[in-house]
Amino acid sequence: VQLQACGGGLVQAGGSLRLSCAASGRTFGRAATGWFRQTPGKEREFVAGISWSGGSTYYQDSVKGRFTISRNNVKNTMYLQMNSLKPEDTAVYYCAVRKYWSSTYTEPREYDSWGQGTQVTVSS
Repeated sequence: VQLQACGGGLVQAGGSLRLSCAASGRTFGRAATGWFRQTPGKEREFVAGISWSGGSTYYQDSVKGRFTISRNNVKNTMYLQMNSLKPEDTAVYYCAVRKYWSSTYTEPREYDSWGQGTQVTVSS
């Protein structure tokens, strides 16, 4: 599956952005999906994950209450609504599809399809 992420940009602290990740080639199917982020010199870190049905969601502690992950399986699109953004949220954000047999959301190695990344910059 090919993933195309978009929606990043420059926003002031306290602002909002909505990231989208569209799948092509094949559908998300019954795979869980997730969002990760990465800053220069640091490892890619888990931000949020969602089950294939959308019934279960998981978040990194630092974004709980501010970010909301969702997906539309008819449109084969996943979203990340980011509110109350902070400068420390600045990163390249990546969407990914988890391996079917995996039960772990937080490890990048458990995902086998990745989008190209979209830059989010939050100014103070």
